[in-house]
Amino acid sequence: MRKLKSLIQGLGVAALAVGMSTAMAADKPTLTFGFVNGWDDSVATSYLAAEIMESKLGYDVELKPLEPAIMWQGVARGDIDGLLSAWLPVTHGEYYAKFKDQLEVLGTNYNDAKIGLVVPDYVEAKSIADLNATKAAYDGKITGIDAGAGIMRRTEEALEKYQLDYKLMPSSGPAMATALARAIKKNEAIVVPGWVPHWMFAKWKLRFLEDPMGVYGESEHVDSVVNPSFKEKAPEAVAFLKKFNWTSEEIGAVMLAIRDGAKPEQAAKDWVANNPERVDSWLK
Repeated sequence: MRKLKSLIQGLGVAALAVGMSTAMAADKPTLTFGFVNGWDDSVATSYLAAEIMESKLGYDVELKPLEPAIMWQGVARGDIDGLLSAWLPVTHGEYYAKFKDQLEVLGTNYNDAKIGLVVPDYVEAKSIADLNATKAAYDGKITGIDAGAGIMRRTEEALEKYQLDYKLMPSSGPAMATALARAIKKNEAIVVPGWVPHWMFAKWKLRFLEDPMGVYGESEHVDSVVNPSFKEKAPEAVAFLKKFNWTSEEIGAVMLAIRDGAKPEQAAKDWVANNPERVDSWLK
């Protein structure tokens, strides 16, 4: 009889704990963040941050895939709370200049972001200027991504400034990665417009070609940006986002897991479970 009574009491405590947890979550507002669905780093960063804000801080988080211009405008207007994919000062510089008075930058979540022409580590070329001398090895082409993407416009500029006798072949991000994988498997030369953070740097040994003319610009940083009202709406989330900053290896692991078939939310859960000390350092 005593055991039955203890069991009932235990169940009561468990039910109370669940009820309190539910009540705490109900007391906190739902947070909304925009991300760029076609950008692997934006997906990985947004889902990881959302997992931490949900599992560790008790918020409900809604993630919305948006085009960059709409995402920035949404944060400025307060339609969404924030974005974690602000490439500054160049890539998203135009959006920041337009909306900076209606935004607040909480901090940098990734340092040394970079765009440029990327090759496998085994090729001879060291600089963009070296490409003409080895044109035959690359079949005279650069395997690109979506036509109109910022990095594609920079590559067109590079063709002109470096006087490269190459054709820029538009495709898509996944198609570019497939072509890169095929070439690496055969140990063939290939050059693609690439950027970090990206999962391909976690999977293969790659490097950027030197860009002495500075066509692709200097290294950038990826910042966490919110609507000013967010500070009062979710102070615990603000404290976390101010400290949240991860490395190329860390974000690369999440991006690669997603690329290999894991759902973004599961890849984020697994990373949080496997890196408790790192997560705690952002929450202290």
